[in-house]
Amino acid sequence: MTRSRQPLFDYHRAQYVKSVLELSQLPPDKGWEVAFIGRSNAGKSSAINAITGIRGLARTSSTPGHTQMINLFRLDQDRRLVDLPGYGYARAPRTIKERWQQSIDDYLESRHCLRGLILVMDIRHPLKPSDQQLIAWSIQCEVPVHLLLTKADKLTPAESRKILKEVNTILEPYGSTLSAQIFSALQPQGIESAQACLDRWFN
Repeated sequence: MTRSRQPLFDYHRAQYVKSVLELSQLPPDKGWEVAFIGRSNAGKSSAINAITGIRGLARTSSTPGHTQMINLFRLDQDRRLVDLPGYGYARAPRTIKERWQQSIDDYLESRHCLRGLILVMDIRHPLKPSDQQLIAWSIQCEVPVHLLLTKADKLTPAESRKILKEVNTILEPYGSTLSAQIFSALQPQGIESAQACLDRWFN
């Protein structure tokens, strides 16, 4: 019988810290942060809850665009998970979308303790233009990105593997700074792999 991999950090002890609209309200720019980012309907909050094993830690909603602030969760004194506002939700008012985008841009450009990005995307709709724009930014700024291809429970295992192979082929020229995996918060699937990525960045 194969033993489950034990993560280096106790993600089950994650605690909600605060939600902010402005970068000036964030904790001091020290320690390590890993940020979760993605389109508004990609399952970002569900992924955070599945990885930490804490139901309701990150608020989920059936309405895309629910996460409108920067939400912080503490693992320990030096390490934090960050839930950034979702992007790409067409029904949000233009002024709201612009505010969300500005918050994301400001965080990504100025947060020195950022160690990596978990880019959450629906496996059925991977690498949308907005996702590719974010990846291009990360390459330019030398911030590693790990793609969570969520909602794999909506596809057969063979279909999921096919899409993962296609995504990896696109990412291959960029080297080891980009990686991807299949993920499902519902089944669940891929939680240990996601934790292993966080372990590397937090360690």
